[in-house]
Amino acid sequence: MVELIVCFTIMGLLSTMAVPLAAYKVKRDKERELRHALREIRKAIDDYKDASLAGKIDVKLGTEGYPESLDILVEGVKLSQSPDGKKIKFLRRIPKDPMTGTYDWGKRSMQDDPKSQSWGGQNVFDVYSKSLERARDGTPYAEWN
Repeated sequence: MVELIVCFTIMGLLSTMAVPLAAYKVKRDKERELRHALREIRKAIDDYKDASLAGKIDVKLGTEGYPESLDILVEGVKLSQSPDGKKIKFLRRIPKDPMTGTYDWGKRSMQDDPKSQSWGGQNVFDVYSKSLERARDGTPYAEWN
């Protein structure tokens, strides 16, 4: 009987140590996914800007060469010198925000304040997670670069 009690006590101690480690790993994996998604979207925005500066695509006046929305990066933009209407696409799909579980990203335009939580709507200069949670280091996910 004593052996059973000792065994259950050891099992209980091990399980109480494993739960926080599992939660830590889940959060770490989500943070890794968030960094990757932000990097992917931001690279697509930069590629769009580079294509507009090179004159490969026509841009709408007032957007300053940045995309009007994230959907344009997926749908593609007509090449300006293409006679047959070829399109250039910058993203295969909009990545899911692992922190909110949605495809809805916070957006900032070139005219917005760098810490702004509201989008001016002129263009998409930057994206951020709409999660209100904080990272393991204490920084809000909305402020991740």
